[in-house]
Amino acid sequence: MDVHASRGALAGLRLVFAGLVVFLYVPIAILALFSFNDGDPAFPLAGLTLDWYRRFAANPLLIGALGRSAVVAVVSSTFAVSLGVLVAFALVRRRVPMRASVSALVFSPLVIPYVVFGVSLLVLFTAADKLLASSTGKVVGLGLHAVVIGHVVVSLPYTILTIMPLLEGLNVSLEEAARDLGANPRQTFRRVTAPLLMPALVSSFLIALTLSFDEYAIASFLSGTQPTWPVFLFSQLRVPSQLPQLLAVSSVVLVISVGLVVAAEVSRRASERRWASTTG
Repeated sequence: MDVHASRGALAGLRLVFAGLVVFLYVPIAILALFSFNDGDPAFPLAGLTLDWYRRFAANPLLIGALGRSAVVAVVSSTFAVSLGVLVAFALVRRRVPMRASVSALVFSPLVIPYVVFGVSLLVLFTAADKLLASSTGKVVGLGLHAVVIGHVVVSLPYTILTIMPLLEGLNVSLEEAARDLGANPRQTFRRVTAPLLMPALVSSFLIALTLSFDEYAIASFLSGTQPTWPVFLFSQLRVPSQLPQLLAVSSVVLVISVGLVVAAEVSRRASERRWASTTG
């Protein structure tokens, strides 16, 4: 008897899946429920209210931290995807000297702790500021630009690994046909390659966006006086009176995240239909 097809195995898999769903999503549901609680986040509920949402909307420090995280996430994700496309093309379509060493270097952020990157970049920016101060009298300092650089470094391997499989399966003859018809390399990429790579580009952008928006370790070292949302969140968790507002913000972020996932899925299906019509 096939173990995977037996009734006991199927029942066990269903039980494990149900437990996983409960473990992942029940805490999120409780978080969203407490964001409407008219009192401390505890059972029994004191009543339903939208006051915590109104308070966080009027909190300039909280809104500023969210805005900084959004800007950092979008900018770093854009750079990471752009560099990811270039590196993926180099690894797939070009003969790169010492390919194994280059790949190991590019993918090394996957196995190096983020704390190490944070400390290393902090030392690097501090040393660069000392050199600039002694030579030009100016300093770059810490801030969002430093956080963007750190997030590009850690997001780049994920974008490459997302883009490479689709690029490897892309028929090179389509690009050759475009060049035969008079398209230059830029036009070929914009009109042929990029549309076919769109599912991977969207997926890699969302992965990088999520990594950047939620990242704490690197941002805590490099943000300076401009804390991003995770850094601000951690500091405010020590103030019990701020917790209901943080729950309300987390619920809003959750809804926006679900909306992005739905939009990405719609885009992916549309791109797959376009891919099928092109290759079929």
